[in-house]
Amino acid sequence: MKLLNSAKEALSHVYSNSNVFIHGGDATPTELINGLIENAQRLNNVTLTHLHTHGEAKYADTKYKDIFNIVNLFVGGNLRKYVDYDRIDYLPCFLSEIPNLFRSRQVPLDFALIHVSPPDVHGFCTLGTSVDVAKAAVNSAKVVIAQINPHMPRVHGDGFIHVSEIDYAIEINRALSDSHGSPLSEEDLKIGQLTATLIEDGATLQMGIGSIPDAVLSSLTNHKNLGIHTEMWSDGALKLIKSGAVNNSMKNVHRGKTVSSFIVGGKDVHDFINDNPSVIQLEADYVNNPSIIKRNPKVCAINSAVEIDLTGQVCADSIGHHIISGVGGQMDFMRGASLSQGGKPIIVINSRSKRGIPKIVPTLKNGAGVVTTRSHIHYVVTEFGIANLYGKTLKQRAQELIKIAHPEDRQELERKWHELHCKL
Repeated sequence: MKLLNSAKEALSHVYSNSNVFIHGGDATPTELINGLIENAQRLNNVTLTHLHTHGEAKYADTKYKDIFNIVNLFVGGNLRKYVDYDRIDYLPCFLSEIPNLFRSRQVPLDFALIHVSPPDVHGFCTLGTSVDVAKAAVNSAKVVIAQINPHMPRVHGDGFIHVSEIDYAIEINRALSDSHGSPLSEEDLKIGQLTATLIEDGATLQMGIGSIPDAVLSSLTNHKNLGIHTEMWSDGALKLIKSGAVNNSMKNVHRGKTVSSFIVGGKDVHDFINDNPSVIQLEADYVNNPSIIKRNPKVCAINSAVEIDLTGQVCADSIGHHIISGVGGQMDFMRGASLSQGGKPIIVINSRSKRGIPKIVPTLKNGAGVVTTRSHIHYVVTEFGIANLYGKTLKQRAQELIKIAHPEDRQELERKWHELHCKL
């Protein structure tokens, strides 16, 4: 590892027509990104590949249109308005399969920009809050450039990176971005309470990103012997761990450990995971592998959606043609939960959006992507109730979903169902 004085100097090694991976989430390497921007004037046709990143995505600015192309593996809030499916595009793929894209060189990487904890006495840094696909990127890239930060937690698991694997590095000293969820609404809390009735003591939890999954967690503090094996977790899960409801004692895979591939949260979360042997971060192709997930008991996969049609098709990554997130790990865990002994795949959704737009709809919007198919869906929960679609015909599904739709939407949903599906 060659230690350099500035990010600009470290990123001077990036060349035109290359492919660059950027570490994501709370591990977004802001200083290295700024160094890349400082080198922009001498570059062209550099492809940046990443999951969601935090902070300002300066490289998306139109003034860099001939310099940087962006491949989103999951679209974060900082890039949603820029996605044009030309210079700034989206690559749909299950999170569990992304590491293989790098290792097989289906998506070749020349550089990996990462954010790591300082090396220990043996020379090992860690990838900290985000191991997910970053470990595969480090293993696959020709050149690894790191920013080393004492504020990055040292996290046990797969994320160890020896200094000999890092080509160039800079040292920084700044707090990580402080990520918190949105405030919980009355409807969110009601959904959380209803969902909690589906979750048994001793269950293994997976939760997606969003206020409703957080509301579910807030309703589980009286449960016992819960476990966590999840793509990601945040502040809501930390509260559940500290309450004693989560002890991971009933899991079959990594018993006693809270397992994830990345963590997003505030300082309390970062402090808790630092050098904590009860928390391990493993690669996404393992954590999200349904054959691993199903080995744990009573896996409850709790995920949100943009909209659901009356046959049970779930759109979770777009509003019509416009991608707002990604496939992520929803299907990995929905399938894994359904294969688990006593498992329950659960979609949690408000009956209407904040703008009053129905989320249970006759048909998905034109261009909407189906993330969870009608054959994979089991439970759907809104603030108005629980629908179990497993083993139900299309007509029965429609009836169940209409019951938990917003009361003002039910008559129109009935009418549209008959109009669309009941004609000879």
